[in-house]
Amino acid sequence: MFYRALIALTLFLMATLPFTGQIPPISKSDEDTVIRVDTDLVDVPILVTDRSGKPVLNLKQKNFVIYEDNKRQEIADFAATGAPFEVALLLDTSGSARSEIDLIKRAAQTFIDSLRSGDRVSITAFKTQVDGGRSMAVPDVLCNLTDDRPKLRSCLAKASTSNGTPYYDSLLKIAGTVFEGEPKEQFRGRRALVALTDGVDSTSASEFDEARDVFEAAGIISFFIKVDTRPFFEESLLGDCESAMRFSQAQLRRYYRKFYSGSNIERVTNFCQLGDFERMAISKKLYDLAELEMAALAKKSGGRVFPVGELNEARSAFKSVADEIGTKYSLGYYSTNEKRDGTFRRIKIELRDLPHGSQVRAREGYTAPSR
Repeated sequence: MFYRALIALTLFLMATLPFTGQIPPISKSDEDTVIRVDTDLVDVPILVTDRSGKPVLNLKQKNFVIYEDNKRQEIADFAATGAPFEVALLLDTSGSARSEIDLIKRAAQTFIDSLRSGDRVSITAFKTQVDGGRSMAVPDVLCNLTDDRPKLRSCLAKASTSNGTPYYDSLLKIAGTVFEGEPKEQFRGRRALVALTDGVDSTSASEFDEARDVFEAAGIISFFIKVDTRPFFEESLLGDCESAMRFSQAQLRRYYRKFYSGSNIERVTNFCQLGDFERMAISKKLYDLAELEMAALAKKSGGRVFPVGELNEARSAFKSVADEIGTKYSLGYYSTNEKRDGTFRRIKIELRDLPHGSQVRAREGYTAPSR
């Protein structure tokens, strides 16, 4: 009798417990659906100025309204002007700057000294590297991001010159190495490129469009101190082809591809076959292209181009960049448009409760991720 009761009780308890063998295992697709969360925060660095052009400080999150493609977005992240920045300093130390390398270093040191104590800086220049018996100009990351000022000074002292201008390759190197990975929380939306250059590339394996897309996707603010090297270059470009400064093969290919794509114009690859008039025409196009590229990247990112006639004016321009970096706000939002369609989304910032004439400068938009 006792055993029959015990067996009955056991059967009853087994019947009331869940039978795990009947629960289907979670498929991979079900698991993905459950745990996948969209965490693409769109970072928007912002500068606000009054009617006289002076930065407006001490604003709050409530002073900003943000729209994406004319649809209002909820601000999820806000950093005031006191938050630190990560700055990638790019110095064009190509051959034409050989006699002025010390001036470049002094101007760069002025810039570093003008930043705030919490800002982190990296330094990239150019160098000549011998590979397989062939010398080539390559980017040279002298210092990764650090707030150690003595270390930065030591790194800057090592900057040398190169036999070419790998400008586009350097932009990609900065995006992929210096700014590799997601920034720490205090630097979200607060990464900047500051480049001292004429923007005329001569040796890169990559193209500007590649660098532009990477910088736009990462939300890096771009500032350019545009040095006018054109008079010096063109003066050295004319005359006897054996002693003249030459266009590189990369420059000639870029010239024909950019300006005569699909044309039947004869493509000259031998510099000595170019007359002085043709050399000047090519130079003008290449410098115009560089100016357009810098202006476009700066405008879309919320940065600026500071033209300087000579390198001795660079210190003042660097100081202006440092001042602007120190007065940037940054906003972040999660787009209500959850489509991953690779389309360009336009960003608009409205100011609230500020005096008439206040203006805002911010990145113009971003390209949504693709599937």
